[in-house]
Amino acid sequence: MADRPLVAHIIYALSTGGLENGLVNIINRSPADRFRHVIICLTQADTFAQRITVEDVQIIELHMREGHDFQAYRRLRRLLKSLRPDIIHSRNMAALESQLCSLGFANVKRVHGEHGREVNDLEGRNWKYLIFRKFMRLFIHRYIAVSKDLANWLAQVVGVRAQKVRQIYNGVDHNRFATQNVKPLALLPARWLSLGGILVVGTVGRLAPVKDQQLLLRAIAHLREVRPELGDQVRLVMVGDGPLHVELSQKIEELGLQEIVWLAGDRDDVPSLLQTMDVFVLPSLGEGISNTVLEAMASGLPVIATAVGGNVELVEEGFNGSLIPVGDVLALSSALVKLLQNKDERAAQGINARTRVCQNFDWDRTVNAYLGVYDELLGNSPANDLERTG
Repeated sequence: MADRPLVAHIIYALSTGGLENGLVNIINRSPADRFRHVIICLTQADTFAQRITVEDVQIIELHMREGHDFQAYRRLRRLLKSLRPDIIHSRNMAALESQLCSLGFANVKRVHGEHGREVNDLEGRNWKYLIFRKFMRLFIHRYIAVSKDLANWLAQVVGVRAQKVRQIYNGVDHNRFATQNVKPLALLPARWLSLGGILVVGTVGRLAPVKDQQLLLRAIAHLREVRPELGDQVRLVMVGDGPLHVELSQKIEELGLQEIVWLAGDRDDVPSLLQTMDVFVLPSLGEGISNTVLEAMASGLPVIATAVGGNVELVEEGFNGSLIPVGDVLALSSALVKLLQNKDERAAQGINARTRVCQNFDWDRTVNAYLGVYDELLGNSPANDLERTG
């Protein structure tokens, strides 16, 4: 099967994250006889790379330095010349300029995926980035957007022709996140287990500014102040790690929440931890399409999320959760109160969430859509004609 087309995936780093999780699932779930894959990390890969289960996938680290590391780009060009990929698939802004290293190579098709905007450009309006993206339209044959929001932005703001854009949602493993009849409460801190009737609010995500976990902490503190009888029952589980771990720990102490908040860190048992929760919250400043929201929905949880990016395509107000404005402590506190005090409403919204995911989001559909883009580009059909004017 050595004659299978080779797809070179170029990413900034291979570590815990939604983009990386999607890449791993696409490679692991692709039929072995369709394509070969190589992952090129501009910086490095960590233990997350062990989630690749396909034996013949090479992972290459370039250890690129901060800024414009021209030596690294020279190494990348030599590497691509040696690998001779049929398709180069870059993801997000950090990897977009790497596509320039393939200019002049014959018969290479270029795909670029947009999985979410940059932390310092959540609206996607930074003029320097826009000029570069508009320039790159000349060389990218297909764009893949993980949400309708990003697809519309590519067309309306970046100016990519609609024929070049494919919108493909991420999938979720329905079985892995299937609801259980009994909550695995033993996973929670021992100090909570002797308490009866606790209500667990949870979130999963990297502890980074864009995820805005501080808003959730402040909302829990406000809830305990205005509804002390309900607040006495509430416990908060925050799964994930990242650069804001120390800052969030300090915020927990500042708000006097040490006894009711558990910073669980990075975990391999996220499906089980989701089953301990009664409500899932995603207070992000920006999102592409959130894997953690999909996983929470597959776990039968109602979701409270900020009304940004792809969140509005996943969460429907009053059906499977609530949407709140970015940074609004009172709105988040109010949404929590509404769900936490109504067990029947939580159950109904959780069922709706699970049903929506099972009907519309699965990895088989996602993988087939990605492979379809690759097949289309290599098939020389009229739809594949290059639109050089972007």
